[in-house]
Amino acid sequence: MFKKSLLAGVALSAMLSGAALAEGLSGDKVVIGVLTDLSGVYADVAGKGSIVAVEMAVADYGGKVLGKPIEVITADHQNKADIAVNIAREWIDTKGADALVDLVTSSVGLGVQGVGGEKGVVTINSGAATVRLTQKECTATSFHWIYDTYSLAHVTTPSVVADGGDSWFIITADYAFGHSLEADAKTVLGELGAKVIGSVRHPFPSADLSSFLLQAQSSGAKVVALANAGQDTINSVKQAAEFGIVAGGQKLVALLAFLSDIHSIGLELGQGLLVTTGFYWDLDDETRGFSKKFFDKFGKMPTMVQAADYSATLHYLKAIEAAGTDDGKVVAAKMKELPVKDAVIHEGKIAANGRVVHDMYLMEVKKPSESTGEWDLYKLVKTVPGAQAFQDPAKSGCALAQ
Repeated sequence: MFKKSLLAGVALSAMLSGAALAEGLSGDKVVIGVLTDLSGVYADVAGKGSIVAVEMAVADYGGKVLGKPIEVITADHQNKADIAVNIAREWIDTKGADALVDLVTSSVGLGVQGVGGEKGVVTINSGAATVRLTQKECTATSFHWIYDTYSLAHVTTPSVVADGGDSWFIITADYAFGHSLEADAKTVLGELGAKVIGSVRHPFPSADLSSFLLQAQSSGAKVVALANAGQDTINSVKQAAEFGIVAGGQKLVALLAFLSDIHSIGLELGQGLLVTTGFYWDLDDETRGFSKKFFDKFGKMPTMVQAADYSATLHYLKAIEAAGTDDGKVVAAKMKELPVKDAVIHEGKIAANGRVVHDMYLMEVKKPSESTGEWDLYKLVKTVPGAQAFQDPAKSGCALAQ
């Protein structure tokens, strides 16, 4: 009898230990995974700077939420969706990841968002741009933070057309992001009565864009538009200068360019470029205050992706506190209820499809003579209200917004 009781006690103890271990993976701490590009074309756009931004948000929140410590884990997805999806599954299953953030690269964002939806884990895309994230592929736990291809097309393109740019040639990165941005730009151009004379898609990533730029140059289009990003955009602008595209009378438009891109290109080549962004370090006292703290830690001013990682992480932690739980679906619902208000996004709200709606900014890259310092790169052209910049959620195709 005693032996049976002892065995039963051992079995019960093992079960309780197993339960405690399982609870420990998901319940004794909040785990935020930063899945980013640490070694490729978007390493400067996101990368280590995104990790710094998330860690800043955690520190600013106090390092704990609901009495639980907050752990930040990181990995390099190498801009490959299959690698990203495998990491996401491993983090959720073995490390108890509660939220996955950054996810720069649209193919990565779509893949990881699907895993998050399946597992009930919050996914926050601040780096990926494709509008598909808040369309039919939306999930109950997915969010799209600072910008998307719809807003890029709807802020930049009308200004260029209004300035006489009525014929376009588009050079596109050949993957989900580029396809989405090209499609959104063509839609807007069609609505404005401008013509797309031609388009061409280049491999992602691509160091040599000469043949694509020469096609654009010979097309006779008034505007040569770049539907790429990061190092691809940097290479495109530098090589366009070598071919004399702007000097020859064509206007070069980067439909997506980050502060890090313009810093790398330099004002001599970049001057006059129009840039749509959801954040700029020198907008006001709040953005300057946050950016100075970031600069002190990282040695560079934040890109809008890195700034968005800070904003998204803070909002996520506030939602956990307000919800009284770190359950993914409950927290996601609370995130949509709460206004987004911080040093990065001053007045934002989250639509039913997970789209963060806030002001967007059309910037012009300064001339060298206008700049007062290394990071003084933009001047504000106009502020576009979020309701105008982003797609109406009811028209997105996301089942959650119907």
